[in-house]
Amino acid sequence: MKTFSKSLLIGLMALGFAASASAEEVQVAVAANFTAPMKVIAANFEKETGHKVAASFGSTGKFYAQIQNGAPFDVFLAADDETPAKLEKENGIVAGSRFTYATGKLVLWSAQEGYVDDKGDVLKKNAFSKIALAQPKLAPYGLAAEETMKKLGLYDTLAPKFVVGESIGQTFTFISTGNAQLGFVALSQVFEDNKLKSGSAWLVPANLHNPIRQDAVILNKGKDNKAAAEFAKYLKSEPVKALIRTYGYDV
Repeated sequence: MKTFSKSLLIGLMALGFAASASAEEVQVAVAANFTAPMKVIAANFEKETGHKVAASFGSTGKFYAQIQNGAPFDVFLAADDETPAKLEKENGIVAGSRFTYATGKLVLWSAQEGYVDDKGDVLKKNAFSKIALAQPKLAPYGLAAEETMKKLGLYDTLAPKFVVGESIGQTFTFISTGNAQLGFVALSQVFEDNKLKSGSAWLVPANLHNPIRQDAVILNKGKDNKAAAEFAKYLKSEPVKALIRTYGYDV
């Protein structure tokens, strides 16, 4: 019995060593709007595969510049489809690795309950002093916000009241801390388990801005990284798609 237990222990130790030896780390650049679901996805991926995920969150435009300057990312989850397509044309990604992992939704949100009506008429009333949006040149959700206000014919009127964040994450902070009474953010930032977490919001109709298709790619640095390939595959799995939907995205 002692011999069997010892053999079993040695076998388990060998399996553990083999698993740890094959585990790798994947460096992922993630659009700020996808922060909440990404944290859950990364934790589940680590538990299921043994690989480690090192995620950085920020604006798509800034990540593009960093990647161009040699940033050590293996995978890029952008907030648009144009930036990954551009990297593909520049031969900066693993061929055939680009795919849409989510389609985002834009909302006008206030941390105050009852402040934003369900038709967005608060914009026309223009009774606020500050409205926040992400930098359109860096953040696709900021561009969608700009397109929305122009489509509504309100851009020039509201422009003097803009508070502009470098990313959608900073934009959310401006609103949640009261530095702006309301602003445009990603639905995923204020929506979880199929319901609004706090405040009040207007879901911006999709016909007021271009589609926010969010693409993922494996960058050239990650071409030989097993964890990068497995993470990209994991994002396409049905359980992950179901999870992403609970944060208000279409998949």
